[in-house]
Amino acid sequence: MKAKKQFVRIISIVFFVLFYTSIYAQQNTLNLEVISEIPTTFVKDQANTGTCWSFGTTSFFETELIRMGKGEYDLSEMFTVRCTYEDHASAYIRYHGKLNFSSGAEGWDMLNVIDKYGILPQDAYPGMKVNSEMHDHREMDKVLKAMADVFVKEYKLSGVWDDAISGVLDVYLGKLPKEFDYQDKTYTAKSFRNFLGIKTSDYMTFSSYTHHPYYTDFIFESPDNWSNGYVKNVNPDDLIAIMDNALQNGYSVVWASDVSDKGFDHEKGLAIVPEKDWDDMTEDELAEVFINPGKQKIITPEMRQAGYDNYETTDDHLMHIVGLLKDQNGTKYYKVKNSKGQDGNDYGGYLYASEAYIRLKTMTIMVHQDGVPVQIQDNF
Repeated sequence: MKAKKQFVRIISIVFFVLFYTSIYAQQNTLNLEVISEIPTTFVKDQANTGTCWSFGTTSFFETELIRMGKGEYDLSEMFTVRCTYEDHASAYIRYHGKLNFSSGAEGWDMLNVIDKYGILPQDAYPGMKVNSEMHDHREMDKVLKAMADVFVKEYKLSGVWDDAISGVLDVYLGKLPKEFDYQDKTYTAKSFRNFLGIKTSDYMTFSSYTHHPYYTDFIFESPDNWSNGYVKNVNPDDLIAIMDNALQNGYSVVWASDVSDKGFDHEKGLAIVPEKDWDDMTEDELAEVFINPGKQKIITPEMRQAGYDNYETTDDHLMHIVGLLKDQNGTKYYKVKNSKGQDGNDYGGYLYASEAYIRLKTMTIMVHQDGVPVQIQDNF
């Protein structure tokens, strides 16, 4: 009987050791040291919408207000989405349908909204009329596209087609307030913008591709750039220099990137470019690559351009970078605030993108002009 009990005890101990060794082995061994971190607001959830561009850029401006000493604000993403959808529909119809029309847009479209319409706090326009728990635009997007296509096919437009678009947006997102009260004062969207002190002319947008000359402006070629926004073209080293300079001096960064790459895993909280090609990895290496990130590829301008030209790098997602870190090997990582909610992963909705991933997959960035090194600004 004693022998049997002793055997059971030994088996239990072995199982305990193996179990916890297995758990430990599965944990990320990345040891990140913070170089700089920007105070920001809480992580939000875009849910069932294609409006990452509004969530990421709204987070950026909420963070800008903190930096400017204005305090912490919860701004309305859906006000920007609503205004953009109306202008986007108008452009689509006037281009006779020869323009991409979807919920997607670019970060600078929020700049256009701020300039033209203003800005609202979340309480004044939550835009959650269909579902009070989470955003869901799946039906609305289809209705708006179908309606816009009807207008495109009409021989002669009625004088109320734009009212019809606004009516759909009223139904799904709610009517826009002409005025609202905030902290015992009454504002309009424009007067609230003026109260916040946001000046869109203070912000610069950059990209880095070789099919346009460096240090020139060009219209960014992306289906979501329906508004034909311009970006400033710099070499990849300067793109990194802008981001690092901004982050180390208290300025956060709007980041538009490809996220369809195998190296991007929000659930695991990492975006990496391993030195070894994915197709050349063994099953064991694939199982370990996010657990024990090793050396990463050296990214060249030619690699960036090839990815863009071959549609391997596409304008998938827009996020918000709020920190700069380095691991135990000196590899730089960027702290990325996503818009998939605080429960989207074990990092509270954040992820860490390596410098290699940033160099390879960045589409565009936007930053306050004071975060841009003077010698780079002087090139434009």
